[in-house]
Amino acid sequence: MKITLSFALLLLVVLSVAARAEVESVAPDGFLVEHRYELPTTPQRAWNILIHPERYWPSDHTWSGSAGNLSLRVEAGGCFCEAWDSSSVEHGRVVMAVPGKVLRIRASLGPLQELALTGVLNISLKPISNGTEAVVTYRVSGDSLHELTDFAPVVDEVIGLQLGGFAKLASQPAAE
Repeated sequence: MKITLSFALLLLVVLSVAARAEVESVAPDGFLVEHRYELPTTPQRAWNILIHPERYWPSDHTWSGSAGNLSLRVEAGGCFCEAWDSSSVEHGRVVMAVPGKVLRIRASLGPLQELALTGVLNISLKPISNGTEAVVTYRVSGDSLHELTDFAPVVDEVIGLQLGGFAKLASQPAAE
């Protein structure tokens, strides 16, 4: 992928949000990455932003090339999907939705889908003194033949871009 000006600007903004990211654990058959964001907003407002990936997900991390084609049905069994022209893809399936608190999606994102890996993306929102702490974890598992050790740092970076867009948007002042 070539780096575009919009990608570079997104990266700068993402880095400006108070965040901590790391690969928590890694093995040939799986890994866990975690990102923590301190958001200067309420958990409910953060939730209302989180459930609209079409507003913050990077377009260059979609199959269609446009985040506007994303949708998320926020209920157990709901689809995190993308549809364009006569094409569509299911990025994930909601397994838990507790408004203002937890969104959990079973999702093998991007190229992980083709490898038949299992991924669970969990976003928890918790009130803190100056707003909301958002904790994003992504756990991926599969066969040890996949050698997932090498995937972990790349996926960690991509999750940071994807959900970093959410953190950036949630950190902006609310529109009056």
